[in-house]
Amino acid sequence: MENKLEDFFSENKFDFQEPKSGHLERFEGKLNQPKKNSKTSWKWLSAAASVVLVLGFWLGSNHQKKQMDLADVSPKMEEVQNYFVSTIHQELKNLEKNRNLETEIIIEEALERLEELEDNYKTFVKELNIEGNSRQIISEMIQNYQQRLEILENVLIQLEQIKNPNLIKDEIYL
Repeated sequence: MENKLEDFFSENKFDFQEPKSGHLERFEGKLNQPKKNSKTSWKWLSAAASVVLVLGFWLGSNHQKKQMDLADVSPKMEEVQNYFVSTIHQELKNLEKNRNLETEIIIEEALERLEELEDNYKTFVKELNIEGNSRQIISEMIQNYQQRLEILENVLIQLEQIKNPNLIKDEIYL
């Protein structure tokens, strides 16, 4: 152990000399110097950023055109939209509960089809804003929701069959 310690000190060059005279006074002088207040600049920058952010939100909300949706057509259509949105949301939760390695491909394909239908729905919303309360557009929007529910219901049936393969055999023989 002693040899290792001696080797360490002999291999490394350490400064064993006394510091120059006045070293302690210079060091204390640096410690006692008033600190530069760098936090002031950060406070100023954060305040400026907050103002810019609030101004951006305000301008964005004032200049954003409100888009008309199915719920804006009538109270009945709002009720229809709320029904479909809540049902689809619930079915998606059920879908996610059944996600595993066996069902991953089926679920991903269904989600891709739902995404396509969502894109179509956005197109219908744009058309509704341009043309106004067109019965055809409203009907297509409702059909879009129905198609989404059908996809989800079919996938849930497929997942149930994967989960319980005997279910199909039992149903055939009944």
